[in-house]
Amino acid sequence: MKEKLSNKKFFKGLAVAFVLPLSFFVIARLLSKDKLVMPRHYSFDSVDSQMVAGKMEYDTVFHKIADVVLTNQLGDKISVNKDLEGKMLLINLFFTRCPSICPKLTGNMTIMQKAFRKNDTTVQLLSLSMDPANDTVSVLKSYADSYKANHDHWWFLTGDRNDIYNYARNELKLLAKPSDAGVEELDHSQTIVLVDKDRYIRGYYNGLDTAALKHCADDIILLSLEKKRKRKW
Repeated sequence: MKEKLSNKKFFKGLAVAFVLPLSFFVIARLLSKDKLVMPRHYSFDSVDSQMVAGKMEYDTVFHKIADVVLTNQLGDKISVNKDLEGKMLLINLFFTRCPSICPKLTGNMTIMQKAFRKNDTTVQLLSLSMDPANDTVSVLKSYADSYKANHDHWWFLTGDRNDIYNYARNELKLLAKPSDAGVEELDHSQTIVLVDKDRYIRGYYNGLDTAALKHCADDIILLSLEKKRKRKW
């Protein structure tokens, strides 16, 4: 048993050690070849059109995530957009009583925390509880401590259930389905969502896959180099 735990820690440590350095390597290589491709935008709201110099031009209006006010594991009321202005968001969904994927998902979020520990002003980790009735502030604090969360840069959030589910469905664009676990889960609940500093969705990643975490880390670094998107008119 001890040998298995040791091997698990070794491979997780290996993942942590390589996530960020390899990301910088990939970005540097792309820059040297002038082939820097930014992460795409997801979820458009509409397409605008306008006649420009006798030709019809089109511009996609992507969904911009609305604000939500929740409470973190320290008991602080948090306005996600206002209090984290200028930061990217890395968001996952979980609940503390989850017996299946949540422990591994939260464990993998620690990889992202460690990967950006020296540049934690770039991205904020947010874990939203889908079981706010049971996941009180004290429960979330204990849970966060068990994963050695940095309480300044990784928030475990609870609040009004309708606000949380509305945010997950209508802002993060994740779909709800019934669950045998006693709470309503979301389809692809292992998904981690990357939101840029302007509050546009820029990536969906399988939070149980370390290769996907590597891709996510690359995208965060790319977005840190991105200039603000300008409308065509």
